Amino acid sequence: MKKIINRPETYVDDMLSGIYAAHADQVRYVNDDLRCYCTKNKKEGKVAIVTGGGTGHLPLFLGYVGDGLLDGCGVGGVFQSPSAEQIYEISKAVDNGSGVLYLYGNYTGDIMNFDMASELCEMEGIKTRSIVGADDVLSGEPEIRRGVAGIFFMYKAAGACADKMGSLEEVLAAAQKAKDATRTVGFALTPCIIPEVGAANFQLKENEMAMGMGIHGEPGIWTGELKKAQDIAAECLDAILKDMPMAEGEEVAVLINGLGATSIEELYILNSSVSKILKEKGIGVYRTFVGEYATSMEMAGASISLCKMDSQLKEYLDYPVNTPFYCQK
Repeated sequence: MKKIINRPETYVDDMLSGIYAAHADQVRYVNDDLRCYCTKNKKEGKVAIVTGGGTGHLPLFLGYVGDGLLDGCGVGGVFQSPSAEQIYEISKAVDNGSGVLYLYGNYTGDIMNFDMASELCEMEGIKTRSIVGADDVLSGEPEIRRGVAGIFFMYKAAGACADKMGSLEEVLAAAQKAKDATRTVGFALTPCIIPEVGAANFQLKENEMAMGMGIHGEPGIWTGELKKAQDIAAECLDAILKDMPMAEGEEVAVLINGLGATSIEELYILNSSVSKILKEKGIGVYRTFVGEYATSMEMAGASISLCKMDSQLKEYLDYPVNTPFYCQK
């Protein structure tokens, strides 16, 4: 294990200390708990949006806390859920009097802790609603699918609706609309190393890839010889478009996401193939996002997400945002 760290057991808090030191004008923590991560800029009367999840996925989850997006994030250990108490304290800190939307990935530990936090909030008179991202097509039937990079589109829709002073039910509906319109397929080329473990979380041979592998190393649908970018793109899009059929003339937003150790050059090569295939199918591309949006430590690999556009989702997607990790004017 070669990492720029002090001690494995302080990995998360040392990382958070660095973020607060660099971006003290935009983010803060509450109750002397570095893992209760909140925006500094409250907007009276606005629905607050709280997310959360394990460390190791930057800029997911805390990277989307800021103007026009989210208001708070519970930060768990590496690949671990934040606690219910942390989510509860964050919710109290960011509540603006119009309720709190919980928006996070479809993972058992997260669901349990957000549900507990919701019960605590309701006892305090803070109204909450919850929705989970579940865009990973190859991880099973819709109700059990994992939430991966496609949650970005849910963040954008909900964040824009909230900043435009939508009600709690309207912000929930915006997140639901983006969820219904988004699908993702990913693949891994290498494992990653959790600092406190100090060893790879799975194994792949030198010329192997794993199609459909999850961002924590969950098994995919096949492991075999590494394919060309054009063949990977074709397989990913085939799975997405079978699950979310699209007619010629419809438009999508495309998200090409790197998992942590894949160069931007390779992501653009992948996007070249994606763009070509969509054009051949008569599917328009409204916007394309290329970069790291939901990583997995230093795992090599990528994911492809499509979000089917309509006029309202275009408006949400174009809405300006500003966080320490992501800015869109």
